[in-house]
Order: sequence, then C-alpha cells, then structure tokens
Amino acid sequence: MIALIAQRVVQAIIVLFVVSVLAFVLSTQIGDPVASILGLQATPADRLELGARLGLDQPWPARYLTFVGNVLQGEFGVSYITQRPVSELIIERLPATFELAGVALLFSLGVGLPMGIYAAIRRGHWSADAILSLSVVGVSVPTFVIAILLIFFFSVTLGWLPSFGRGQVVQVGWWTTGLLTPSGLRSLIMPAAALAVSQVALVARLVRAEMIEVLRADYIRFARARGLKPRVIHLSLALRNTLIPVITVSGIQLGFLFAFAVVAEAVFQWPGIGLLFLQALGSTDVPVISAILLLTAVFFVAINTIVDLLYAVVDPRLRAGGMTGRPAGA
Repeated sequence: MIALIAQRVVQAIIVLFVVSVLAFVLSTQIGDPVASILGLQATPADRLELGARLGLDQPWPARYLTFVGNVLQGEFGVSYITQRPVSELIIERLPATFELAGVALLFSLGVGLPMGIYAAIRRGHWSADAILSLSVVGVSVPTFVIAILLIFFFSVTLGWLPSFGRGQVVQVGWWTTGLLTPSGLRSLIMPAAALAVSQVALVARLVRAEMIEVLRADYIRFARARGLKPRVIHLSLALRNTLIPVITVSGIQLGFLFAFAVVAEAVFQWPGIGLLFLQALGSTDVPVISAILLLTAVFFVAINTIVDLLYAVVDPRLRAGGMTGRPAGA
C-alpha cells in the first residue's frame, strides 16, 4: 500500500510539472495583456513601462521560475485587470463551482444508477430499450443546447426557475453557499441538471453493461439455484460487484464536471471558476488563466489519485499483487 501511494505521488508530481509548463506557455501565447489593459491608443513608453512592471520584459524561463516559486508559496500573482490577488478571486469563485459540480454528480449518480440497474434487470423489455434510447440522446446533445432548452421551458415559458445567477447566498466561514436559501436552491436546479444530463446517460449505460456481465457469472446462477430472492441477488450480490467501475467513473465525472462546468456557467451566468476563466480569456488576464489551468490539473490529479487508492481498498489484489494499473475492464 505504501509503495502504491509513493508511486502515485511521483506520478502526480510529474504530471503537475508538465501541466505547469504547458499552462504557462499557453497563457503567454493567447494575446497581449498590455494592450488589453491600456488599449490600442497607449504610447510606446506607457507600454514599455507597464510591461516592465508586470515582468513581461523578462525571458520566459525566468518568468516561469517566478511563477512556480509563487505557486509553491500559495500565490498566483495579481490579476492584470482587477489588480487583486488571483488567489482571492479563485477563493471567491470556488464554492459556486464546487456546489454546481457536486450537485450535478449526485444527480447523475442518483438518476443514472437506478436507470442502469432497471435496464439490466429488464433487458429486452420496451421500457429498458427506452432508457437506452434516452441515454443515447443524453450523450449526443451538447450541454449548452440542454441548458437553453431548460431555460426556455422552465424559465421563459413556465416561469418556475430563474434563468441566470446564483440566487441569495449566505456566508459560512469563508464559504459562500446557496444551498441554505430557497432562491439559491432554485437557481442551482437548472445549471446542475444541464451539466448532469450527459453524465446520467453515461452512468446508466455503464451500470447496465457491467451488471448484465455480472448477472451472467456462475455465482449469480448458484445464488438463484439456492432460491435467494431476486432483490438480494440484484442489489446485494450483483450491484456490489458492479460498483468497482462506477468508482472510476464517479471520480472522472467529478473532474469532468469541475473542468467543463464552464459551459453551464457561461449560459446561466453562474459566478464560478468557469465564468472567471472565460472573463480572463477575454481580457488576456494571464495570471488568472495560468492559475485556473493549474488548479484544474491539480483537481484532476487529486481525484485520480484518490480513485486509485480506493481501488486498493476495494480490490485487495492491488495491495497483495503490487498491481500498478487498474483492474481489467475498469
């Protein structure tokens, strides 16, 4: 177990180093921050003075080392546009994105798991075929289209839910949450649903495929021959062995939802990390862009590391056999 943890830590360090280089290089190639701040009418002297103040006159290796040194100290620099520390901007937006991604994940698992179980148990029935058809639609339709349709029906036509914003929020320590207010909960429903639809379809199809495979196993036939109730066979024996790949998908889903919440946040004007990233791209705010790219990579690496360690807990072969990868079929 210790060897597995050490291996994952080394892999995480390598991945984060590569991502930090890519994030820094990409952020320096997307535009001219001096022009974004001063405008096109600025004099050459003003441009040179601001470039020197921002450290843009230094060679990029020196700028990268400065960037890494600041990151290791928990600092991401100062936003070119707002002149505020980037860490403050991110801390302000993190709760909104985490709540959006977390609720979308709970929604995808809460809906996708029962759909997949039902489709596996009732395979061949018209209702199971309908679930499969809906899952194809859910995977195929882009998130922004689903978001627009939800706004049209539930906000414009019915007037039940707000079409943008986060609603009323309350402060709990440094965390701002809308989960404790009625308007915050109403504002969260449509963005979370739009973000979760494709993930519901993915979970349903995965659970169905894995559970059908498990139901064909010899120990399931033996359980039926012993006269165990179908509910025990399906929910205790089959589902338990189906959940191993679901652990992987859940971890990847959470990373996906965090990283790609930008679409839902843009449509619903949800004040999270994704919207902050789009605003930074529009204004060439390099420190904010670099920080968000690196933060997303850290989140993905952390989630994958946790998933690998959960495998070691769920599957003893990883501890006993020193396996370095995930089980086959996971």
